[in-house]
Amino acid sequence: MKRAISRRITSRLACACVALLAGAHAARAQATGAQAAITAAERQAANSLIDAALADTLGYERLGTMTDTFGHRLSGSKSLESAIDWVLAQMKADGLANVRGEPVMVPHWVRGAESATLVAPRQVPLHMLGLGMSVGTPAQGITAPVLVVSSFEELQKRAAEAKGKIVLFDHPFPTDVAPMAGYDRAVAYRGGAPVAAAKVGAVAALIRSIESFSIQSPHTGSTRYDPAVPRIPAAALSIEDAELLHRMQDRGDKIVVTLKMDAQTLPDAPSRNVVAELRGSEKPDEVVVLGGHIDSWDVGEGAMDDGGCSVAAWEAVRLMQRLGLEPKRTVRVVMWTNEENGGRGGRAYREAHAAELGNHAAALECDNGVFRPDGVRFQGSAAGLAFIGPVAALLERIGATKAFAGDPEADVTPIIQQGVPGLALDVDDTKYFWYHHSWGDMMTMIDRDDFRRCIATMAVWAYELADQDQRVPR
Repeated sequence: MKRAISRRITSRLACACVALLAGAHAARAQATGAQAAITAAERQAANSLIDAALADTLGYERLGTMTDTFGHRLSGSKSLESAIDWVLAQMKADGLANVRGEPVMVPHWVRGAESATLVAPRQVPLHMLGLGMSVGTPAQGITAPVLVVSSFEELQKRAAEAKGKIVLFDHPFPTDVAPMAGYDRAVAYRGGAPVAAAKVGAVAALIRSIESFSIQSPHTGSTRYDPAVPRIPAAALSIEDAELLHRMQDRGDKIVVTLKMDAQTLPDAPSRNVVAELRGSEKPDEVVVLGGHIDSWDVGEGAMDDGGCSVAAWEAVRLMQRLGLEPKRTVRVVMWTNEENGGRGGRAYREAHAAELGNHAAALECDNGVFRPDGVRFQGSAAGLAFIGPVAALLERIGATKAFAGDPEADVTPIIQQGVPGLALDVDDTKYFWYHHSWGDMMTMIDRDDFRRCIATMAVWAYELADQDQRVPR
């Protein structure tokens, strides 16, 4: 997951999306050549896709096979490449066109063995996960006193106390806003903790896990370093353990922790973006892209983030083919690689297809799980938002009728920045941060019916945008 890193969108794109909301109503009335009311044929095609998706069993079966057979799919791992091989073989068996893996060099970070132990005031094994791209500790680990702070600002005020210590940032996940907005606030500590702590002389950094709910379940995710600042190990503790250490400090206890991490970054490794197509009947050189990212973190099975979205996009295209639907433009399903710890798949796609981005009609990504879909968030012009509006009504029967300006997802951001109109599947994310980047991201938490609704929503949007006489205005 996630939307663009931090997770998310640049301030320039955010401002543009706000402007869309103000201008969309006027643009709907003014845009020349805008999409007309949905025709009976378009409604019939949409209904046939929805019917097929709601009755579908193969997509869920394939997601289970992929996650249970190959497990996690961290960039650089054998399991990722084996999963890609399997997907490519299945796509070819489906009869999809131009099935291929487009090469991408990706980071190769390996977690290794790791542990965190409270040594004083009593001995307790702590629930931890090293943060992605963290350096490791010496073989004997790091044993040091702990300083608990609630924010970067508090650390600055207590900087004189931090030298030689392990700094724990016990910053709660905000609950006064929607889950994604809360994540966007809290995730700054995952990315910035080791640099902030190292600047004041700390020997390691811990964070309260970035999650909205926990049963001693820490969550991982990428952290960052500054070449001008010493690199120190960084890990996440469960909410419960972070609060435990904070309470101990508040009582005046001396807290000592031993942190051991074998993490290392190996040379970049070859990987691939997975690509397959349903060729357009009239304008095959014009493309509507839809997909998710096939890589995941190395905990759990990556069923939610982002196996479900990737397979849903694949199944959406397969159902178009099975129903004999032939959109005017090519529909291209892409499973991007390396979204989680580098974003290189999205950038590689932009570079590989630079010459044809002018012919990309739209790009739709799913990366917030296959929970019950509400509709889509749009990134593009006010005229484009007005143009796509009628499509949303086709999904009324499954309650996915929203189409509004909002943040993009990470893998399509590079081509959105080049002018391609973007869409992101918008879902009920109430429980997303229960499982995100944790051991809990398993097939068990995938709801079959919600998964099918996501297939239906992606299928209808991709087909309708590919079959319009005109393209989405830029």
